[in-house]
Amino acid sequence: MGQQPRELTPNASPWHRWGYELRETRKARGMSLQGLSELALCDKAHLGRFERAERPVPRAIALTLDDKLNAGGALVRGWDRANEDQPSATATHGTSGAGARSHEAKARSHEAKPMSALATSTFGQAGSDGDDTDTVVVPCRRPNGRIFFVPVPRRTVLASAVAGFAAMAVPAPVTPSNALSAGMKSPAEHYTQLRRVMIQTDNLIGPRHVLPAIQQHLATLAARRRTARGIDGARLLELETRYEELAGWLAQDIGDDRAAYGHTARALDASHMTGDHALTAYILGRKAQLAVDTGHAADALGLAAAARRTARPGSRLEVIAVMHQAHAHAALGDEADAFRDYDTALALLDAADDDGAWGSWLDVPYIHTTRARSYAALGRYDQAADGFQSALAALPATYRRDRGVYLARAARAHAGAGDHARAAETGLQAVGIAAETGSARIIGQLDKLDQTLSAAPREPGVAEFRAALDRIVLHLA
Repeated sequence: MGQQPRELTPNASPWHRWGYELRETRKARGMSLQGLSELALCDKAHLGRFERAERPVPRAIALTLDDKLNAGGALVRGWDRANEDQPSATATHGTSGAGARSHEAKARSHEAKPMSALATSTFGQAGSDGDDTDTVVVPCRRPNGRIFFVPVPRRTVLASAVAGFAAMAVPAPVTPSNALSAGMKSPAEHYTQLRRVMIQTDNLIGPRHVLPAIQQHLATLAARRRTARGIDGARLLELETRYEELAGWLAQDIGDDRAAYGHTARALDASHMTGDHALTAYILGRKAQLAVDTGHAADALGLAAAARRTARPGSRLEVIAVMHQAHAHAALGDEADAFRDYDTALALLDAADDDGAWGSWLDVPYIHTTRARSYAALGRYDQAADGFQSALAALPATYRRDRGVYLARAARAHAGAGDHARAAETGLQAVGIAAETGSARIIGQLDKLDQTLSAAPREPGVAEFRAALDRIVLHLA
């Protein structure tokens, strides 16, 4: 006779309520703890402790469980409510008094530990050194050979010797909000400068170092904005919107698409609060880009059209919207519509205002690079490869992550054109940057390249490329 599940006490604390909701959702889906463990790639014993509120629940795990149980965001919203109702819960919820004291002692001892012994969760919340429920989203190869981004206990990453990712698990320094506030004459300017630095840092070393710091600053910025009034409050709200958009970009680049959608949706909501139509148009364009990147081209087409309607005619934001619309058409296989829109984007850019505020990065080579992506989506691989090679030649050396993305896409184009040796050579260069930055944009392309090259194992360089890629991903049994 099987052991009866322990009775839950949902009224004991916010986290007991969350655990009760998790168990009820799981039971409603007719799923056992073992079944959910296999589906969510999370230890069965840990899931049981989450339900009983005996262990801290990383938000990344809550996101995964919500997804695997088709909870429609209910578990994530419950996690957010529990976290708000009990601010210290990330350190102590669901523990006995002795357990809480033990956890606090470990937290105090962090300063004495070497940095290599510490890691952060996907959302920048570092737990105790002994808590293997803290997670990092990393690329893992499943038994079917495909690479997926999944939340993995940080201790697994640190013990794996996977190139680059253990170092990327080290948390960014956390600055208390009161320290940030002290002596700050212009908080808006302070956060504007911080954001510029974060963008530059991201392209050099990748998002895993940057995202926890962005989220810490975002929380402090939101707190300041709620107490500000007048012009200061409006400026801080605009900055909060931009921080949310940037966090969405970084979350996508570590492979956490659900978090990317969440940050970008909050950015869109905040943009409407600002009343700044240009900001709303920009976020709509970003949502279109995210949608097409995650396989929802029809949604991307509608979002791009909305971005164009919202943008001021003759602005660079209108050009950006048309460019996203063009690639969405290509992803849907509408070749004529795609290249008509690219011609329109080039003509609009030639006549666009140079307002200096939006799309400063947008130029003719950038549009041609996006067109190269569309060539690849339409199966015109020779033209795609030529486009990416031109993009690589024009890319500044400081755009390290972007170089990896272009290399990976160029490699896939070469493979599509049948030049497997050149694809392997180009892909091998991208592997090195993927290991440095941890970019899901790069690794996602390399996974698809790996699948293509697996059919040509004896071609020059193919075995070397595949072995190098294999070394930078975890392997799941």
